Amino acid sequence: MADLPVTDGKDLVTLLDMLKPIPEPAPISMWPATQAWIWLGLALLVLLGWAGWRIHRHWTANAYRRAALVELKAAGDDPVAIAAILRRAALVAYPRRQVAGLVGAEWLSFLDRTGGKGAFSSDLGAVLISAPYRPQPASPALAAVARDWLKSHKVNAPTQDEVPA
Repeated sequence: MADLPVTDGKDLVTLLDMLKPIPEPAPISMWPATQAWIWLGLALLVLLGWAGWRIHRHWTANAYRRAALVELKAAGDDPVAIAAILRRAALVAYPRRQVAGLVGAEWLSFLDRTGGKGAFSSDLGAVLISAPYRPQPASPALAAVARDWLKSHKVNAPTQDEVPA
């Protein structure tokens, strides 16, 4: 028992009270250490803002598609309603001057050219053209082709002479 330290008559509790607490390290700053990180962070914020703006713009530009698809679902297989929905969607998507005067084969050609993939040149096109003028049987195939056109038609930016004054 000779190896025990000498406590000068103090008990263990007194000795523990004499200990000084270990100093805590200074808190680590969350601020970037260099200007490069600050610039990188700002560039990232600008990029995220730009991406958000583009997504919002795309979302609002395609609102007519979503509305037309909802109407198409409500219309079911009615060729008259499908013809009206396609016409309204085309008038929103393309310049009025380019779409409003199209009838018959020109209208079907326009639909095929802009995203119909040749589907409107078949018998479905004849049903679409004659539907507003004489009763036609319900056509699930026409509804499917119209849905595909609404989802996939490409909208080109109007040229300067197509923009209304």
